[in-house]
Amino acid sequence: MAQRTLTLFIVTALMLGTCTYLAWGKPSSVVGLFVVSGLAVGSLYSLGGIGLVVLFRATGVLNLSNGAIGALGVMLAWQLQQWNFPQIATWVIGIATTTLLALVYGRLIAPGLAWRDPVVKAVATLGFALIVLGITAFAWEDDVRKFALPSDKISYTLLGLRITLTRLIVILAAIAIVIAVWLYLSKTRTGLNMRALADNRDISALIGIPIVKTETIAWGISGLIAGFTGLMFGDLVRLEPFVITFMVIPAISAAICGQLRNLGVVLIAGLCIGVIESMLTLHPVLKSVRPMAPFVIAIIVLMWVQRGRTNYFAGN
Repeated sequence: MAQRTLTLFIVTALMLGTCTYLAWGKPSSVVGLFVVSGLAVGSLYSLGGIGLVVLFRATGVLNLSNGAIGALGVMLAWQLQQWNFPQIATWVIGIATTTLLALVYGRLIAPGLAWRDPVVKAVATLGFALIVLGITAFAWEDDVRKFALPSDKISYTLLGLRITLTRLIVILAAIAIVIAVWLYLSKTRTGLNMRALADNRDISALIGIPIVKTETIAWGISGLIAGFTGLMFGDLVRLEPFVITFMVIPAISAAICGQLRNLGVVLIAGLCIGVIESMLTLHPVLKSVRPMAPFVIAIIVLMWVQRGRTNYFAGN
């Protein structure tokens, strides 16, 4: 517990120090706009990381297909809106589709790889991501599109900054989902089963834990989070399948900062990655290295938690 608290403190201090350096000397109004924008996008990185952590803790699979699944879901929702479907129905169908895709992989493909190395499992999900992305690119040609939510038209003024309701929803949803997932994993029977599976799959099977049921629930939760994240990403950033697909990269960085275990660190890391990416735009020299930010942050955090150890991820 002390180690996790220290890691959370170090990650927070590192991110705040970096943001302070990037904001130094800039007008507060400009900095505020970039911070709010970064928090919204960072919340999506956190949500993506949480989905990865939930699934990894239950199945040992680092799912690299979450971004592609979310992209297909939001593209389907957009298409249904073009066909004049009710907006709420398009959101439900989009999220239901991502959940179904995750369950299809989790029930039809993942069991055959259950006893393989973690790297093999991860590469298999990457292959699934490319298949889903290929289907999405085939169905929708590359074009300029706009996916808008009704909450975009509602805004509030906070400390002199105009903040849309969509951004507030995303930030609050990230915090709420972290709390809900933590309570679910800590206080429910299924959550305890997921934690047991993560520790030792063989012993879990011997003591009667329903592995198929537990893993199915984990895949379903992962698909739900991927669907919601895809919808929000398509609204806040850009409705482009390739862009949304590769959203999984900073989400992985956030998950790694939390050692694929600590949900609090995943939340803080995702938020800070989003803010730092946004703030780098203000720097005349460093703005060109924005895509590197998630990896650099993850490497620094890993070097910290790895100190004095060898083969941290060996056997996991």
